[in-house]
Amino acid sequence: MSPTHPLWRPYEPPTQEEIQAARVVPRAPERVEVVPPDPGWTADYQRVREQVIAALGERVLALEHVGSTSVPDLWAKPLIDIDLTVADSGDEASYLPALDAAGFELRIREPDWEEHRLLGGHEPWTNLHVWSPGSAEPRRHVAFRDWLRGSEQDRRAYAELKRSLAEQGFTDVMDYNTAKGGFIYDVYERIFAADPAHPHTPRPRA
Repeated sequence: MSPTHPLWRPYEPPTQEEIQAARVVPRAPERVEVVPPDPGWTADYQRVREQVIAALGERVLALEHVGSTSVPDLWAKPLIDIDLTVADSGDEASYLPALDAAGFELRIREPDWEEHRLLGGHEPWTNLHVWSPGSAEPRRHVAFRDWLRGSEQDRRAYAELKRSLAEQGFTDVMDYNTAKGGFIYDVYERIFAADPAHPHTPRPRA
């Protein structure tokens, strides 16, 4: 069988049923906004990092600034995406009360997707993704971030796509994310093909 990169995932956009099932709280319609790159996003990440560490202490196994605000010179939603690794993301009682007390609200629960949890934060607006050790998705996020930091061509193409989609007036961020999915998959294919540590046979999306 042809080799496949260990972080490869098939191109399978989520269905509306899957999106709604994952939501812990209903989401009011709100137009998706994409803004020019802001040098202050790095400081915003540091503020949230300090909040999370203050809340959880040694329960924090890893924190990474990911998503578009972690890539200099990239247009993005004004929202800080952070990957948090704890001992067991499925064990909400071990971390959720402390994060709730620190102002983070559980919004998405996905037991079938590496026990992913998503918490929302304010001041600054934050998506705090919670994972367990060994989860593939945080490693994918870092690979995507690092690739965009080094590829001006893909960074510009991604910015143009996001600006174009924002102009379409999406009012649900999950629909907006789904519309980006094909481009993101194609970038991952380039990332995997360029990885000298793992052979990868191209898997073009249909």
